[in-house]
Amino acid sequence: MLTPNRLLAALSVPLFVAGCGAGTPEPTSAPEPAAQPVEQTAPSPRLVLSYDGGLLVLDAESLQQVADVPMPGFVRLNPAHNGRHVLVSQSDGFVVFDTGTWTEAHGDHGHHYTAEPRLTDTRFGGSKPGHVVAHDGVLTLFSDGTGAVEKVDPEGLLDDAGGVEATTVTTTEPHHGVAVGRADGSVVLSVGDAESRSGIEILDSAGRRIAGNDQCPGLHGAAEAAEGVVTFGCQDGMLIVRGNEIRKVTSPDPYGRIGNPAGSPASPVVLGDYKTDPEADLERPQQFTLIDTATGQLTVVPLDVSYSFRSLDRGPDGEAVILGTDGALHVFDPATAARIGHFAAIDGWTEPDQWQSPMPNLFVQDGIAYVSDPAARRLVAVDLATGEHLAETTLSRPTIELTGVPG
Repeated sequence: MLTPNRLLAALSVPLFVAGCGAGTPEPTSAPEPAAQPVEQTAPSPRLVLSYDGGLLVLDAESLQQVADVPMPGFVRLNPAHNGRHVLVSQSDGFVVFDTGTWTEAHGDHGHHYTAEPRLTDTRFGGSKPGHVVAHDGVLTLFSDGTGAVEKVDPEGLLDDAGGVEATTVTTTEPHHGVAVGRADGSVVLSVGDAESRSGIEILDSAGRRIAGNDQCPGLHGAAEAAEGVVTFGCQDGMLIVRGNEIRKVTSPDPYGRIGNPAGSPASPVVLGDYKTDPEADLERPQQFTLIDTATGQLTVVPLDVSYSFRSLDRGPDGEAVILGTDGALHVFDPATAARIGHFAAIDGWTEPDQWQSPMPNLFVQDGIAYVSDPAARRLVAVDLATGEHLAETTLSRPTIELTGVPG
């Protein structure tokens, strides 16, 4: 369904995301040569959705399909935070995917272009690629199978000449980990092994240990907050890193797991999931957390429906946004925990038993919440300020993950 023109001209995206990597070894489709670009009158935001066997690329305004790119195997999507590229996690590393939309700055103005999306021949990382974190203008990649921590310049990916290389920062014991590079050359990274994770350590630019904390059992997920603060989820709370100081915030329950935090540089408060049953194969929580990184206050907020790990994101002003299994968007003020929006989006749904299975996804860009409904092969664009449905479409495939670029 086409909608009236809506300018999605944001030239930046939130500075921090993290995603887990997994997959089955499969051959990679050969990269296609870049198509001749077409100049546009304004930026052309696009969405990328994964499915079992490839990627769909959509225009973010009309939701019309731009491309269907075959890519065998189960893959994960990680924004490169340069307005154009997405890193696709395969079983043997990260491959750079060009969404085919970008803006070239020329002093006081810019020129906007689109082209056919394509897989590039630029690859990073190693076996079992895991979290990709964008912070302080650098992408930090963690390969679970090798324990290698690498840094990539996201702006360097925009150089048509190519040749961008990852810089290995350190190599730890292989584990399901995460690392955050910082502007001063230091890195904050998880500590663990194949069986468990116990905490974090901070290494300076020479690889020397500055500080550490081993009070984060089951560490999983990382998120940014205002003023450059970095946080990590634990089975019993959260670690807050401000500079080289590490603070532990403890959950009110003995087992109070925050494994999927969602941060925003516009807010000191981090949104987190919250699970309290250590024996559950799949817990469907009906509560979430808001953690104030300035005060250390952890607030557990009840919710009348459950949600999944793909259900959490942040609005343009730091609003906490949750896609509930009732199919609605629940929007909260992070400072007060008051619900400030409740907008119907899709039909009700149930989280599948296997996390790799298609399930509804939430992705927020420029004040618009994009919500996928794989069961109905539906995608909806909702204005977070009003709840208005700006566009919707029927997808050609049941999709798994969803992200986007502002162009």
